[in-house]
Amino acid sequence: MTSLRWALGLALLVVAAACSKSSDDSTDASPSTTTRSPTSTTVVLEDAVRPLARQVTHGMIEVDGRERTYRLYVPSELPAGSVPLFVGLHGGTGWGDQFARTNHIEGLAESNGFIVVHPDGVKIGDGPGGVWNGGVCCGVAARQGVDDVAFVEALIDRIGDGWDIDSHRVFAFGHSNGAIMSYRLACELPDRIVGIGVVAGTLGVDPCLPDQPVSVMHVHGDADQNLPLAGGRGNLGASGVDFPPPRLGFARLASAGGCPGARSRTDGDLTIESREPCRAGSAAVFVTIATAPHAWPGGTPIVRPRSGPGYPNYDATTELVRFLLAHPRP
Repeated sequence: MTSLRWALGLALLVVAAACSKSSDDSTDASPSTTTRSPTSTTVVLEDAVRPLARQVTHGMIEVDGRERTYRLYVPSELPAGSVPLFVGLHGGTGWGDQFARTNHIEGLAESNGFIVVHPDGVKIGDGPGGVWNGGVCCGVAARQGVDDVAFVEALIDRIGDGWDIDSHRVFAFGHSNGAIMSYRLACELPDRIVGIGVVAGTLGVDPCLPDQPVSVMHVHGDADQNLPLAGGRGNLGASGVDFPPPRLGFARLASAGGCPGARSRTDGDLTIESREPCRAGSAAVFVTIATAPHAWPGGTPIVRPRSGPGYPNYDATTELVRFLLAHPRP
């Protein structure tokens, strides 16, 4: 299996001009943050370790007549049998390498034995930054009706050709425009996406009628001025979009999953609304962070033109991974 992974990794290797690998075997370590489990179901995670740069490859795949690129991290050691896959979707004007460094999930992938891929959105200029067609936004991807759902599905298939991926544990997570795209995947690709973890996003497609329950954990700061918790056009938003209120989309997905009414509790700056158990062992949790802006909580700010500093006392990546792994599809 190791030789197969190595051969396929070489075959898929594409080094993007703006996304060069380090020659060192280390990248950023996971941040030291306070984490609090949002759900009654607990998964014990090994602490994140420093991910190895040699485990990163950059690939290209053609979908719908477009060449699409991605960053892939396969741990140096994988457990026997099938393994989870996490698909990380960057925010608007971001890109896969940037989001991977911001969210630090590769350190958890290395220590806990799962694969993570960070695809790149449609480029918006000469630089590496891109956008996703999440429906209501964003940018050229939405205006041109780019089929990003097909891209993600093809990417899951490509990775599944090289590694033994557990179809019951394929998850998407994203920030801002990437969070909006994650909601779209839950609505339109529920046979492949088992659960989503979103930060600072909203549902951007209508209707949303998944034929299978999809778990969702939504994290949002009440000081977000890019995509406000109440919806609308944020003072710092660049998209020019009047966004639907995030809680409406969350409630729609939770209802589609047969979730019960919410139970709410407060833990410091966190207000945690839990709707579980839902159908087929799924769950829905909405976490509001007092004083938190648009940035990824607990992340390293590589690019943050309008997001503000990340809220430091909540490790969104660890909590989303823990939640999603606790809710595989039966």
